[in-house]
Parts: sequence; structure tokens; C-alpha cells
Amino acid sequence: MWQVQRHDAVAVLSYRREPENVLGFADLAELDQRLIEVGEDAAVRVIVLTGGLPGYFVAHADLADVDSLVFGTDPGPFGPDAWTNTLQRIADVPQPVVAAVNGQAWGGGFELALACLMRVASESAHLRFVEVEHGAIPGAGGTQRLPRLVGPATAARLVLGGELVTAQVALRLGIVDAVFPDDDFLAQVLAWVAPLARAPGHSLAAAKRALVDGAALALSDGLALEQRLFREVLQSPQTRAMHGHG
Repeated sequence: MWQVQRHDAVAVLSYRREPENVLGFADLAELDQRLIEVGEDAAVRVIVLTGGLPGYFVAHADLADVDSLVFGTDPGPFGPDAWTNTLQRIADVPQPVVAAVNGQAWGGGFELALACLMRVASESAHLRFVEVEHGAIPGAGGTQRLPRLVGPATAARLVLGGELVTAQVALRLGIVDAVFPDDDFLAQVLAWVAPLARAPGHSLAAAKRALVDGAALALSDGLALEQRLFREVLQSPQTRAMHGHG
């Protein structure tokens, strides 16, 4: 379900599962494997996740999987840990991962986007948490990542009230970093990530590590982490070579 295309130093992972790009446990396990493979490629500087089906980024989690949790039936070879493992993989791979939200991103689709370091959207994109109205709550990080991004009050309104978030509202709230027209959306995303893709891979990875890991730490611990990574990257063979001492 996940197709990988290379655009120079950018790897684009496109999800296509007809008819609505719902995301199941097995699909997440497949994404996890693709992320492992791409993450190990030193020539890849940036990873982009996007929808490969018109009108959808990821519509929502596969309701058949949700039902297996409700009724205690066999979820198949992959269970709900596929969500936790794969979204953690997004944080763990060396490259920054950008969600290019090009359509509906409700429920689990919203959570997948939130797990990425950065997000951009097409004009027609829309995000929404629908879990509470269906007798559930977001279960793949939505209640934790969204407040850290937009603040507790706004997150509460979106999670509890299920408000539809258009691309422009998402931009105003800081959920996405840019909005591009639907036409030639991917080309515009590639142009937007191009400055990142030109950066040295080792310092890009170190900066991502400082941002991601530091966000979970107290300020003093985060500063200590930054200093450790700062010294490591300065003393790396790659940086020495860039400064004429390789």
C-alpha cells in the first residue's frame, strides 16, 4: 500500500488503499518497514508521507481493526502496537519526516500527521478528531501531541468537540507550516523541503534528535542534550572535512 519514490535526496512515501485510504494495523506495519529501509539510506535527507489517492491523506483508522479492540476479536497478525511502533519510528529515523496532507486526515490520519516533525497541507485538506462522538478517544498520540502543538484549550476543543479543521485554520493554529494549491501539490512540497534536503545529513539528523528528544525533557536536561549533540557533530569526520581538516 506504500509506494516509495525518490526525488533526489527526498523519499516520498505515498499511501494508496482504495476506496478511502483507511489505515489498518497491517498497513502501519508496512509503513514501519518502509521507514526502516529509507531511514538506513544515507543518501536520503528528508522523508515525505502523503496520500496516493485523490481526496485522501489517510481518511481514518480501519474500523475493522477498531472493532477487533471493541469486541476482543482476533486483529490478525498485527495488533494495535503497530500504531505505537510506527509512529515512534517516525521520530526515531535520522531524517526529518514531513506529512504532506493532501485531503482528508481524520482520526488516525490526523494522528499520523501529528507524529511527523513538520506538516504542510493542500488547500482542500481537512483534519478532524471524530473518536469522542463515536464512544472512543484518540489512541495514537492525538491527546498528547496536539496540546503540545496548539496549547491545551485549543486541543481540548478539537478533541472533545470534533471541530473540522480546514487547511487555512490549521495554518493559523500552527498545526501545519504551509498551505499549497491542490494543483501540483507534490511539486510544491518538494520545493518547500529542498533547503532541508540540501543540508548535510549528519548535522540534519543531530538537529532533529535535539528537537525531538529535547521536547520530552525539562529545559536543563534539553540544554545538556543539545550541548552533547553539538560537540559530537562538530567533532564528526564529516564536519571536520567540511572545515578542511578531514
